[in-house]
Amino acid sequence: MEASLFHGNLVKSDRILYTPSVFARTNLIHLQEIGSLAAQKPHTSKREHLCSYLCFIVCKGSGILEYENTSHKLTAGDCVFLDCQKPYSHRTSEHLWNLKWVHFYGSNMSGIYQKYTERGGTPCFHAKNFAAFDKNLSQIYEAASSDAYIRDMKICEKLTELLTLLMEESWNPKFHAHSSPGKRSLSAVKEYLDLHYAEKISLDDLSELFYLNKFYLARIFKDQFGMPIHSYLLSVRITHAKQLLRFSDLSMEEISHECGMNDANYFSRAFKKIERMTPGEYRRSW
Repeated sequence: MEASLFHGNLVKSDRILYTPSVFARTNLIHLQEIGSLAAQKPHTSKREHLCSYLCFIVCKGSGILEYENTSHKLTAGDCVFLDCQKPYSHRTSEHLWNLKWVHFYGSNMSGIYQKYTERGGTPCFHAKNFAAFDKNLSQIYEAASSDAYIRDMKICEKLTELLTLLMEESWNPKFHAHSSPGKRSLSAVKEYLDLHYAEKISLDDLSELFYLNKFYLARIFKDQFGMPIHSYLLSVRITHAKQLLRFSDLSMEEISHECGMNDANYFSRAFKKIERMTPGEYRRSW
């Protein structure tokens, strides 16, 4: 928000400008600013090129958000999540709004926001559990106000909870499944992969088994579940490999076979790429 907006003639505001530790800025999702406002007059706030991500909720009233060349009408109960590198503006309507907001950042936020949008996340949506967002922002504010020596860790914990809420509330596979006529739910395909991960499975096999064009199948599966079929299958296999590494004495060759990866060298490379350690290192860590 523009500093000028925080004069009493436009808004009544309560905010904290937060300075995270060097450790937090380097390693954590960290807070930059958090607060609430009650608009006193209609006004517009414009920003761009900020190294920040913004989430705000509309507690009362209504307004307009301009983001990525699109206008979004906002009313009480709506939630907004933006990449502030991009230009945006928001303005209250005659029904003056009350907002709660938080600006935050982290070295991994670009990837998180990309995943959010890939999974169908939109700049704004009507929250199903508005009270959870309201409570979370209050908890972040309380943590930022405290003098706890682990304050940055507590803030990171609550910001992670906020991101989890955003992922849960904004993305629904049914949105993708019904956004265009003729799209089918692919839950049966997912269940098949969950059960038959130890077998050799190709896209052609799935196409034939479920009577779907393989290109259509690949595209819609990613739409509905947020990742390509091969990535999902690999994640299932690695999860089962981790269970066997922890709770069995099977050799690496036997585990790779049990998980549908008959080449032990490929299994080791794939495991390390995902877990950042070899299967042997993972087993020894337990």
